[in-house]
Amino acid sequence: MYALQQILTNNPCSENILPSLTAAGIHAVSGTSTSKSRKNSRLVTARDIFPNSMVVAVKVFKKTTPNGKVTVYLSRRDFIDHLDYTDPIDGVIVVEDGYLQGRKVFGQVLTVYRYGREEDEVMGVKFSKEMVIAADQLVPCKKEKQKLTAVQEKLIAKLGDNAHPFTFQFPDMAPCSVTLQPGEDDQGKPLGVEYYVKCYVSAEEDAPKTQAAKRSTVQLAIKKLQFAPPSRGPHRLPSSLVSKGFTFSSGKINLEVTLDKDIYYHGEKIGANLMISNNSRKPVRNIKIYVVQHCEVTLVNTQFSKYVASLETREGCPITPGASFTKVVYLVPLASSNKDRRGVALDGRLKDDDANLASSTLVPEGKCAIDAIGIVISYSLRVKLNCGTLGGELVTDVPFKLLHPIPGSVEKERAHALKKMKSMDKGRYEQSFANDDEDNIVFEDFARFRLSRDELE
Repeated sequence: MYALQQILTNNPCSENILPSLTAAGIHAVSGTSTSKSRKNSRLVTARDIFPNSMVVAVKVFKKTTPNGKVTVYLSRRDFIDHLDYTDPIDGVIVVEDGYLQGRKVFGQVLTVYRYGREEDEVMGVKFSKEMVIAADQLVPCKKEKQKLTAVQEKLIAKLGDNAHPFTFQFPDMAPCSVTLQPGEDDQGKPLGVEYYVKCYVSAEEDAPKTQAAKRSTVQLAIKKLQFAPPSRGPHRLPSSLVSKGFTFSSGKINLEVTLDKDIYYHGEKIGANLMISNNSRKPVRNIKIYVVQHCEVTLVNTQFSKYVASLETREGCPITPGASFTKVVYLVPLASSNKDRRGVALDGRLKDDDANLASSTLVPEGKCAIDAIGIVISYSLRVKLNCGTLGGELVTDVPFKLLHPIPGSVEKERAHALKKMKSMDKGRYEQSFANDDEDNIVFEDFARFRLSRDELE
């Protein structure tokens, strides 16, 4: 509230505004706003009156059925797999008075696993698998009342008696959201794993598939992601030591590659220390370094790899017989550098979101990577030494993990680097809404169904 008071103090026309804002339930704290008010927001926040002020608000995503009778609210679109548990899908559904007339509202969590191009589907052959991983009756609710989250409590208090909370759980070892980047000539939906929350009105549990039923159906796209562990060390640094001999000459070429970390965050530089000892009679003409993304599509047992960053150098070359060479190289794999590369795996991309390269797939302790399903992602640093036309190449791969940092970890590292100065105040207010009784909610719409006029009539 101090930040809002400062703004009002500096505004000569605001003598009587502060009491009215407090009475209206608008709460302001110092920090950076997590969202912008939209034109269709049902709540007026302090940012609407003072656009330059700093307000922390809870962003709530909503989507309404085409007929406007049912609205679904979700507190987030990204749900995190922490290996030992996964964030529950918590939301609130609002039904207009007198609309059901004996019918019920059902909810489902769908996963769509597309492993082939939609334009190649002929004669009824489908290259996608749609599975319902969770389902329940939402209105009237048949379950016992469960403990509500802070956002659910706020929404129910704001939306009234027509608001009904719901919660879904992801099953164990559910695949993470991944999208394979389509090519320029590809049409239809991209390959990958997607998740949706679907709510519909029906007299029976089975979803009706008539055109009229689409007007009372709403579907929201969500993502299931994994983050890096809270700490990245101390761990044994990934390394590889390989040698290559030659048939008609004595001696070997030795190559040792060591990475500076085991886990890298998206956007970080990957540092590799190269040590080359040439004890053969063949020279090393050049060095090539790649960051390789490995994808395994488990449903059809297919594997493929893509280069997402590369570097070629002739520094120190040719490395003549009896010579040694040491060098540290850096590469940065980015999705923005691979926009035109068909088949590169991206984190499950939602509309209007910036894409990232797909994160490495993690499995819980006691589980094997072969148990993972969906599209399994891994990364390695590949080094190639060119030993000439007759000598061939010496190649080695060093595996590593590429992930997003867990929320808060980057801020802590920066706070430590900055000697715990200004950034310390930010984390104090990031979750302040949890114990706050004021209405600091901002609603953001999902895109509506794209229905033709014939479907709406």
